[in-house]
Amino acid sequence: MLNVVKTLLPGIISFALGIGFAPLLTNFLYKHKMWKKRAGKRALDGSDTPIFNKLHETREVGVPKMGGAVVVVAASATAVLLWLLPSFVSSELFEKLDFVSRGQTWLPFAALLLGALVGLADDFLEVRGTGSHIAGGLSLRKRLIAVALISLFAAVWFFVKLDVNTVSLPFLGEIGLGTLFIPLFVIIALAVYSGGVIDGIDGLAGGVFAIMFGAYSLIAFFQAQFNLAAFCAAIVGGILAFLWFNIPPARFYLSETGTMALTLTLTIVAFMTDALGEGKGIAVLPIIAAPLLITTLSNIAQVASKKFSGKKIFLVAPLHHHFEALGWPPYKVTMRYWVLSVLFAMVGTIVALIG
Repeated sequence: MLNVVKTLLPGIISFALGIGFAPLLTNFLYKHKMWKKRAGKRALDGSDTPIFNKLHETREVGVPKMGGAVVVVAASATAVLLWLLPSFVSSELFEKLDFVSRGQTWLPFAALLLGALVGLADDFLEVRGTGSHIAGGLSLRKRLIAVALISLFAAVWFFVKLDVNTVSLPFLGEIGLGTLFIPLFVIIALAVYSGGVIDGIDGLAGGVFAIMFGAYSLIAFFQAQFNLAAFCAAIVGGILAFLWFNIPPARFYLSETGTMALTLTLTIVAFMTDALGEGKGIAVLPIIAAPLLITTLSNIAQVASKKFSGKKIFLVAPLHHHFEALGWPPYKVTMRYWVLSVLFAMVGTIVALIG
């Protein structure tokens, strides 16, 4: 029973802290006009995206970025609060609620903070209209380098400090990779990050990420990784607080501050629930994170089709914007993605627990 409380309570606390912090952040972002000064983007191949730009010509300006700070601040404050509480109140219960631990949460916590800082820098440059984006910000290359470096550090930590160099497959057990574990880790992190462009419709990314982290919280709990389960629950609480203000009409956007932090953290959590937790966290990542995978694949397919056949597969990529272009209301796209995300999470969790 105590482990259930330890897992769920951080989610509740994080939600409450996020709800309290969001109005302060909102006032700051609107006061300083922290939004893009003109709408639009360019495709991965550098071409114009007239359909996307028409769909978003009024949506991207006037609404601040950096909303991901709600998630990061809420989850971080929850971790610090429960870590410090036993120092002020002598209680065995409070000591057991602390989920900050070297073996389970230091690394994903560091990834959350580092990813948020790099994402925040990108968002700040973008709203100030400097950099190499259509409206400023760090270039895609620089962001990919940042993700690669952070994930490389995490991979080396797994390999050297935690002595992990294997991945587990359902019904097959652990597969030894040796030093190949490190590049595989980095490649997976980059792949998950690429799916972060799912942040493009009010409420979409928040709901999808909350479901994914909820699934991994459940997996970690049943693997007796209670600190990690509590950490994931704290992130879910922070995302739900963000989502409270992001559902249409969005008060702010998750943007790179949130997506880089969450995608990096999701990758590390998946590895934490793999061989280290005697589970199948990596094998089920493509299932649980299927919305991100589909988003990435739709972008790749669109670019490849335009390059080799001169034709587009989708009206606009990634896929969720294709549905918008077909005439689906944004809220319908969002809620159907939520439904599918829940189903993918259920399947992934089942595979992880019985495989």
